[in-house]
Amino acid sequence: MEVEQLLSELQQDNITLFLAGQVFLVVFIALIADLVQKRLIERVRPRVERTPSLWDDALLFAVRPPLTALIWLAGISFAADIVGQHTGAAIFEAVAPLRAVGMISVITWALIRFIQGVEANILRWKGDEYDPTTVEAVGKLLRISVVITGVLMALQTLGFSISGVLAFGGVGGIAVGFAAKDMLANFFGGLMLYLDRPFAIGDWVRSPDRNIEGTVETIGWRLTVIRTFDKRPLYVPNSTFSNIAVENPSRMHNRRIFETVGIRYDDAGKMADIVADVRRMLEEHPEIDTGQTLIVNFNGFAPSSLDFFVYTFTKTTQWTKYHEVKQDVLLKIVTIIESHGAQIAFPTSTVHVPEGLAFRGEEGAQAKVGGRSTLERV
Repeated sequence: MEVEQLLSELQQDNITLFLAGQVFLVVFIALIADLVQKRLIERVRPRVERTPSLWDDALLFAVRPPLTALIWLAGISFAADIVGQHTGAAIFEAVAPLRAVGMISVITWALIRFIQGVEANILRWKGDEYDPTTVEAVGKLLRISVVITGVLMALQTLGFSISGVLAFGGVGGIAVGFAAKDMLANFFGGLMLYLDRPFAIGDWVRSPDRNIEGTVETIGWRLTVIRTFDKRPLYVPNSTFSNIAVENPSRMHNRRIFETVGIRYDDAGKMADIVADVRRMLEEHPEIDTGQTLIVNFNGFAPSSLDFFVYTFTKTTQWTKYHEVKQDVLLKIVTIIESHGAQIAFPTSTVHVPEGLAFRGEEGAQAKVGGRSTLERV
């Protein structure tokens, strides 16, 4: 009996050693495979970076961490299978479904990274050809689709009925829709911003209906962040943009100069020449777009001046340069008026004194009574 017991213990020890060896071998193979794939990726990466294609860079970026996770997931799960086959423990029965869920998670992770890599490459290298807002919107939609698909596949792998989950989601969606109608309104408002594209990130926008004006920083699914000109962040729910008018000055083709200039009534005879010279100056100005409307005309008798107006457009749309051009135009108008011996009018009042009246004052100066000039018949 003692011999049989000793042989049984020796056999058990041999089985344990054999099991440990198998587990060690699987883990060792996983380690070697991980080192090999890292070395291969490091050798391939310089060649991939030199190619003009955007897809291979994104693919290499996508597979690096998920591939390591996939190798170790496979190694550890197979080692657990070996242990489970020899021990028969019930806990190891969950290894297979967990491995399947892990595989789905790793593939989902890799696809999300691939979409992020393609999006980043397009914005970095093709930013002039594609609208950044559209690229980001498409990337978000694709990532959401991948996540939803991965979750449904994982649930099916764990034994849940997808049809039941979808039915429950439909019924629950109605309740959630009533409870979170504002959130859904913001979501669909953001979707319409991505589709209609009234503005993009970096645009200067303003609304005549609301006190909204600034530079767009972020267009999210729930709200849009606008940086006002005093550098404060303004958070606007996306549903707001479906109910207001939005002006986008960043997409102007030109900026307008519209000014009215008045000269004295004494210079009425010089008006025609002044208007002609101002029009000629604008037509020859290098920063004025002569392909747009250009008007310089005498248009009114003001109380203290004869007015002509200037209506023209600059080539630049940049705010600071526009004001430099406008300043140059106005100074040249002043020079033209002075070159004709005329003067720019300012508010004045003329008093006509009838015959027979004269000012009386001490030693020829006008007399003041209570701060007012007095007239006396002579």
